[in-house]
Amino acid sequence: MQSREHHHDVVVVGGGLAGVSAAVAAARLGSSVALVTNRPVLGGNASSEIRVWVVGATAHGTQRFARETGIMGELFLENQFRNPQGNAVYWDQVVLDLVRAEPNVHLHLNTDVRTVQTDDAGGAPRITAVTGWTMGSEIETTFTAPVFLDCTGDGLVGALAGAEYRIGREGRDEHGEAWAPEQADDELLGSSIFFSTHDTGRHDRFVPPSIAVDLATTPILANRAIRTGDNGCNYWWIEWGGELDTVAENERIRDELWGVVYGIWDHIKNSGAFDADTLTLDWVGAIPGKREYRRFVGDHTLTQQDLLEQRSFPDTVAFGGWSIDLHPVEGVYAETAGAQQRYTDGTYDIPFRSLYSANVSNLLFAGRDISASHVAFGSTRVMATCAAQGQAAGTAAHLVARHGTTPRSLGTEQIALLQQTLLHEDAPVIGVRADDPADLARTARITASSELTTIDTTPFATADRFDLDRDVAVLLPADPALGEFRLRTEADDDTDLTIELWTTGRPQNYAPIDHVSTHTAHVAAGPDEAVVDLAFHPDESCNAVVVVRRQPGVRLVLTDGHPYGVMALRARTADDEQFDDHIPEESGQPVTDWEARALRGHAFAFTAAGETDAWRASRVSDGHQRPFGGPHMWSSDAGAGAAVLSLDWAEPVDVRQVRIVWNDDVDADLVNLHHHRTPWDAVPTLVRDYRIEACVDGTWRTLAAVDANRHRHRVHDVDPVRTAALRVVVTATNGSPFVTASAVKVS
Repeated sequence: MQSREHHHDVVVVGGGLAGVSAAVAAARLGSSVALVTNRPVLGGNASSEIRVWVVGATAHGTQRFARETGIMGELFLENQFRNPQGNAVYWDQVVLDLVRAEPNVHLHLNTDVRTVQTDDAGGAPRITAVTGWTMGSEIETTFTAPVFLDCTGDGLVGALAGAEYRIGREGRDEHGEAWAPEQADDELLGSSIFFSTHDTGRHDRFVPPSIAVDLATTPILANRAIRTGDNGCNYWWIEWGGELDTVAENERIRDELWGVVYGIWDHIKNSGAFDADTLTLDWVGAIPGKREYRRFVGDHTLTQQDLLEQRSFPDTVAFGGWSIDLHPVEGVYAETAGAQQRYTDGTYDIPFRSLYSANVSNLLFAGRDISASHVAFGSTRVMATCAAQGQAAGTAAHLVARHGTTPRSLGTEQIALLQQTLLHEDAPVIGVRADDPADLARTARITASSELTTIDTTPFATADRFDLDRDVAVLLPADPALGEFRLRTEADDDTDLTIELWTTGRPQNYAPIDHVSTHTAHVAAGPDEAVVDLAFHPDESCNAVVVVRRQPGVRLVLTDGHPYGVMALRARTADDEQFDDHIPEESGQPVTDWEARALRGHAFAFTAAGETDAWRASRVSDGHQRPFGGPHMWSSDAGAGAAVLSLDWAEPVDVRQVRIVWNDDVDADLVNLHHHRTPWDAVPTLVRDYRIEACVDGTWRTLAAVDANRHRHRVHDVDPVRTAALRVVVTATNGSPFVTASAVKVS
């Protein structure tokens, strides 16, 4: 046995995606970080040990333009390229490589922290050290640091330090939440174990073990869908233990879940109801994937109202968008649906005050143990959202250590520093404008060889038609206004169309929320155009939604492309195939009533008259690095294939670094283990080949050149150069006919 002591700037306990993101964020900013986890692989519930899909604000494409950027975004993009089949073992290596690429991260796998030392000499208690035991190596390590992060999920470190926490459901009166029970209780979301199968090509016998549950004695056959082609998280509903203490009864819960898994497989193999003779089990999880346990108390507790009302917070540092997704406490044995869901109208803010302890002065947290009510936790708990919290908490930990302050002081006195640091690293923050006085791009005159100045999808028109047997809509930027709108139609007879103009309510929303005006357009039989004057002049640029009401006998012309930020929507009907088997709690939810998924990559053929400023070259320095009330990016004309973005200064400037945020299509829903498969390995909207050049003594000098790019945020540290002109020369994209970029920063 060995005993060791390690001192770092930041100690992160927990190796799930929240902890990984926290550790990498702090390390990249210069902190020495210990990342300590009790598992042999990173990723937590997403790892090959448990195999839960990494989902987040996109909510399987229900939310729009909502995919996480920053560190989680890097993982999504890299996994998309390296792991096109969604192999859980390959995913482990994607996460591990991210961590190993950071020399400031000191990784301790298989190290279980069970001892926490605190000191309250200064008033509020603070953690001074944590001690972990590395299994297999017989090493006891004591970690000291000025700041600690509990990313354990179960919240053990904070609990041992005396941090206030909650287990179970709050009563309805505590926060006024409609979904809360009338009285507080100890009920939780249960845990899950999954399995995977493959076809052997020959007869494969299955003899059920004694632990297998007889499904005929349970409600499972009547209330859950069992299919031979499903694997892993397709069986998210194999859940149990919500009526128990999910930590104290973890072993009992595991055994029950094993019984359910083997009972399901026995039913598939031996009931005669399935063509499964050649199928075999190749993996069954051995560790329950926990959904819920401790939730710490911070200076703000996120509530149902915070999410559904999309309340803005001055200290927002991350966002979510997954539905409030609550499951019956009986889990797999429930007589009701496996989940009830309520979606927000778009993404919602997560404030920094929910990421640090109210009573332990140097404790931050991220993941499923943040300061949220049980109802709000139903959304914040999903792993991409946890990773977004992790990047925010890790960035805060670095600043706390560097400035010798506390999380509370940072949040109350220097929140702008935290937010601007996050934006500098392209972290997942929505609605906060980057405002870095050191960014030389802000003082440059920015032009491009090509700019998209019209909204016209007709060049992409196809022979395909969309029957107007339901309401449809077109989302497009009103920047600065919208006038005449011309929509291509085909009709069986002369008729009138009702066309309405709506706005989205909030800049992060992408569905019709607030009605503006109603118009009538006459269309003739055969090919024609529906023409209306929208006469829309908003006080500030925003997204607008043109709704076309149902008119049988009319067809709209479909396209196979469109400018980025334009979107086609269709009204959902009861006959539409469900994308998954989560059930929305009720209708009247705009993001489920208006579906974008089915028409993704397509639009209706239309023209909006007049010029638009939505894609001007100057947008790369407007402070927004992702869509928010408009595209907020530069776009070339369609078909340009190559383009040049130029920055010119009145006087020479000293350039040492160029950061480019390319457009990685944050509307595309990417999932690590491929709940669904996208048809490409690198996002088509990403620029593939480019170079950065500076004009020195009248000659263009190449500062950096990149081929085969597949990343969003590119940081180029260049040899120092003094210049009055810089340009980014793009020679190819990964498939898009438009060259697009979200931000350029120069320092």
